[in-house]
Amino acid sequence: MNTLKNYITLIGKIGTDAQYTKFDNGRSVARFKLSTQKTERKNDGKYMETTQWHNVFAWGNLAEFIEHYAQKGKKVAIHGRIVNRTYLNPAGVKRNKTEIEIRNIIGLS
Repeated sequence: MNTLKNYITLIGKIGTDAQYTKFDNGRSVARFKLSTQKTERKNDGKYMETTQWHNVFAWGNLAEFIEHYAQKGKKVAIHGRIVNRTYLNPAGVKRNKTEIEIRNIIGLS
């Protein structure tokens, strides 16, 4: 039997200080943006680096750890899963958002 997995590993730099929220029910979440880079060779032989931004978040004890650790500019490896969700913006327009739910984070610098 095949088992399909939703698992992702990214290595990049923290682009924003973590936003930590503790809810009335005791749960907590931390969110930040992670940048990853890709270098491509163009037709003219020159290299160009592009940056991709990822919205990432973590719950519970990991969120509390990230609140104290995740500072802009730090290089990290994150392991987690891709989460897609739909919401209505303040104007009532339906929007889709893709985020990475962190299950593990490792500091690299």
